[in-house]
Order: sequence, then structure tokens, then C-alpha cells
Amino acid sequence: MTTLVVLFNLKAGVTPGDYEQWARTTDLPTVRGLPSVAGFDVYRVSGILGSEAPSPYAYVELIDVHALNDLFADIGTPVMQKVAAEFQSLADNPMFLVTEQLS
Repeated sequence: MTTLVVLFNLKAGVTPGDYEQWARTTDLPTVRGLPSVAGFDVYRVSGILGSEAPSPYAYVELIDVHALNDLFADIGTPVMQKVAAEFQSLADNPMFLVTEQLS
């Protein structure tokens, strides 16, 4: 299984309330319903452990994927194209990290 780790901040003018409402009502239920996705969670970053410095990212998404090729097929659907476009309008230059568990 592959886990995508998505790190991002919000674009200027997007409030946390607006993003989080969209995430709860649109992003989370839609992505969790994809056949290629085993799990999907969104986290608000509250700080850096042991530091007063601000986090470089405000949000983290963890997406557990059965197979990346299947995810790419799912993303190609009209529903996911709409969700992806909405996400891109909210998130400022999100970084998608592809990871594999060591075991």
C-alpha cells in the first residue's frame, strides 16, 4: 500500500473555516468513497513539537491508496476533476509526497 502525504497552506483570502467546511462536506466523503482509497484523513497542524516556531504547513492530508494506477483512474472521473479543481483553488502549492511503509 502507498500513502500520499499532502502538505499545504491555504491561499490568500481562504479562511480555515471555509476550507475545513469544504473538506468535511466534499473532500473527505468523496475521496473516502473512491475504490482506490483505503483511507483518507485531514489534519490541521497545531505546532512543532518542542518549538515555538510556526509550522511551515497549516494542513496535512494522509491518503492510503491500494494502487497508484487505480487512483489515477479514479481522479480522471468528472466528480474527482471537480473536487481536485476546488482543492487547487483553496490550497497554495500543495506538495504531494508518495511514501511506502517500511514495515
